[in-house]
Amino acid sequence: MTTRTTTRADWLVPTSLILLTFVPAAAGAVRLTELARGAEITPANERFFAMPLPIVLHIVSVTVFCLVGAFQFAPGIRRRHRTWHRIAGRVLAPTGLVAALTGLWMSVAYPQPPGDGPLLTAFRLVFGTAMAASIVLGFVAIRQRDFHRHRAWMIRGYAIGLGAGTQVFTHLPWVFAGVAPGEFTRAMLMAAGWVINVGVAEWLIRREPTRARVSARATA
Repeated sequence: MTTRTTTRADWLVPTSLILLTFVPAAAGAVRLTELARGAEITPANERFFAMPLPIVLHIVSVTVFCLVGAFQFAPGIRRRHRTWHRIAGRVLAPTGLVAALTGLWMSVAYPQPPGDGPLLTAFRLVFGTAMAASIVLGFVAIRQRDFHRHRAWMIRGYAIGLGAGTQVFTHLPWVFAGVAPGEFTRAMLMAAGWVINVGVAEWLIRREPTRARVSARATA
């Protein structure tokens, strides 16, 4: 009975995170299909056809980062499969960095599509830089065997990377109303997705008991 309960608990958080990833991952798959097969070029997508490599790398890397990273949030899975946890970490660090750096590159090098603006570009630069920095700091921490600091920085990086999933929900009222948000409103809705995720990440980091931090250092 205990094993079944633990197993269900282990899968609850990863499943929730995978579901949150589903809409942006599906949208990314549609974009890749358009690029592979060719599609009508519009003001919203012409930048991708002009230079497809950055968007392809971004979609693939951020999808892998979010899907594989979801399983790092299951303590039972980490305890029972430590080797898998380490291998997954070696996948997450480079894919997360590629996702963040291609996102930054596209923010400054691609022409702005209709509906975007300088404020949204600024938000993308801030959060993209924060994501890249979090992953680098997480890598440095694990090299120093500071497991708590490693966990904290990787959670922050993952939260930012998963921003597109939460942004689906921040846009839902406008979708249901059938109204396209203006430039300023869209920027704030996008920022809200990142801020919500970072807020949840900080709550998760700070609720970890001090004893668990000490134990993690001693046993990992």
